[in-house]
Amino acid sequence: MGTGLLGGDPPAARPGGTCVLMPVSVPPVRVSRRPVATPITFQAHLQDHPDLPRWLRYIQRDPHQPGYLYGCPTATELGTHTIEVLAYNRRTYETVAQRLVVTIIPAPGGEPPYQGEFLVGNRNVEELLPVATRDIFLQATAGVWERDDLHVINVTSALDRGGRVPLPIEGRKEGVYVKVGSWGTFSPCLAAAASPQSRFRCSLGQQPLASCYDTFAPHFTIRWCNLTLVWPNPTTPGPVWGSGVLEEGGDFQPPTEAPPQDLLPGYLVTLLVPLAVAALLCLLLGHLMCCRREGVIQLVHHTTIHGDTEELRHMASSRDGPRPLSTLPMFNVRTGQRINPMPGPSDGARVPLLPP
Repeated sequence: MGTGLLGGDPPAARPGGTCVLMPVSVPPVRVSRRPVATPITFQAHLQDHPDLPRWLRYIQRDPHQPGYLYGCPTATELGTHTIEVLAYNRRTYETVAQRLVVTIIPAPGGEPPYQGEFLVGNRNVEELLPVATRDIFLQATAGVWERDDLHVINVTSALDRGGRVPLPIEGRKEGVYVKVGSWGTFSPCLAAAASPQSRFRCSLGQQPLASCYDTFAPHFTIRWCNLTLVWPNPTTPGPVWGSGVLEEGGDFQPPTEAPPQDLLPGYLVTLLVPLAVAALLCLLLGHLMCCRREGVIQLVHHTTIHGDTEELRHMASSRDGPRPLSTLPMFNVRTGQRINPMPGPSDGARVPLLPP
């Protein structure tokens, strides 16, 4: 285990009340009389698990910047959570591990019935996690809510809600959803900003109705069209749980089993029909390849040879000129008698190259 990995002991978190913020960093190394930030990459996961709990998130913008473990637990996350953090030095390839125990205890009184969620457009999530910044946000919220018992319930990045990654331009932020709770009802200003008339104006690209002064400016830019208010609903009855034991005289009737089905016909149809189709295709292809195609080729080949022979015979019988000297024999093969290759008058063009 190493020291200096976590920036302080984490407080005990309460569902619906206290959120967890744990900076994860390593002190800078002093080189040449000035501190130099060491590139560190952190990995955090729940002990004996590959990932963090669903209510806890980790973010680190750059290896030269600290990382943050943050989250707001719910009532279903009560208990102790052991988080293992591994730091990896990108320069020296050293690793340091440390364990951190987070205890979640029930919030007194439970979650507040009135909850409002604001979208802060000019901040990133790690900028709203420090306690001082959240206190400033609560003071600004009290100006429009007109209540002094407000507290932060949840802080979520807009990217986790399906928001787009902003362009790499100076001043562009991801946006943060901040949920605030109170035991008192909403002010008329907030109720008007979340009314159906305001939703209609937002669909037209206009600002919603608001009859109060925006106390969030200039520190926070609120997207009022994304305001969400949660009202308590006392008329909805909760589920009534029984003892789980049948009353006297009650008979348990299990569901009747379905009658057995004969699956053999369906199995035969599924198996035999494709086999029959494949066999027919093989027979048809074999007939075309072995019977019809060979006979046609032989017939065409025979007709072609016969026609060529007749054409050659016709050309041989229609010769009118004298035979070339190269085709005349110089002597009779059987008798040995010489034959004059020049039967006609002397013609210089027909004199053989070799005299007899």
